[in-house]
Amino acid sequence: MLDIKHVYKSFNIGTAVQKDALKNLNLHLDPGDFVTVIGGNGAGKSTMLNAIAGVWGVEKGHIIIDGKDVTRDPEHKRAAYIGRVFQDPLLGTAGDMWIEENLAFALRRGKTRSFRWGISNKERAQFRELLKTLDLGLEDRLASKVGLLSGGQRQALTLLMATIRKPQLLLLDEHTAALDPKTAAKVLSITDRIVTENNLTTIMITHNMNDAITHGNRLIMMNDGHIIYDVSGEEKKNLKVSDLLVKFEEASGSQFANDRMMLTR
Repeated sequence: MLDIKHVYKSFNIGTAVQKDALKNLNLHLDPGDFVTVIGGNGAGKSTMLNAIAGVWGVEKGHIIIDGKDVTRDPEHKRAAYIGRVFQDPLLGTAGDMWIEENLAFALRRGKTRSFRWGISNKERAQFRELLKTLDLGLEDRLASKVGLLSGGQRQALTLLMATIRKPQLLLLDEHTAALDPKTAAKVLSITDRIVTENNLTTIMITHNMNDAITHGNRLIMMNDGHIIYDVSGEEKKNLKVSDLLVKFEEASGSQFANDRMMLTR
């Protein structure tokens, strides 16, 4: 479902502050893979997701989604088959619009625009059923403004919006980092259910090592712009945080130095 082949991405090229963010990055995902991604600050995690989504171009290499080379496609074209949830709950929704209006926009993403906007009763019934699955009471608040929701409710809604059209690829960029632990656990539970029920190919960046081990069928560790550790199956299930720290030191030749990740072991 995803192939990243020999991808390079740098910033401020040719200056004294040039940053080589991705260095010959290679990654293959089969359909239905749920990959968690960890790594220190500046490892290239978010740069990888932005490159996949087309936020910026890459200097070398190819990005292939479901057999189609999208390397030169702009972000708006890739949005038709990529779902994305950001760290900030405010980014994925329109706060001044109703819940049902946000869902309607997501449902019609990638479709031809017309002068007809009205939301049908069939769509409202679909939205209620989807919202019921969140178990947050939002199915009775279709006409509530999204700006009135809590951070956790808004992030759960963003998840629904990102997956309502079953994207070929779901990108989660530390989507629970801004939430309190209890709310984060709820959103992660919703994430697991949506990904599993829809068999979505998913990449989830997280700063929490335990979450990286617990969720998904595969874990990759990044450092200095490339992947230094890739584990799946039973080996992943049996991992401990201490194992990840050892693997990092073995693969990178240095100690793991990310205070936020160390505090969420």
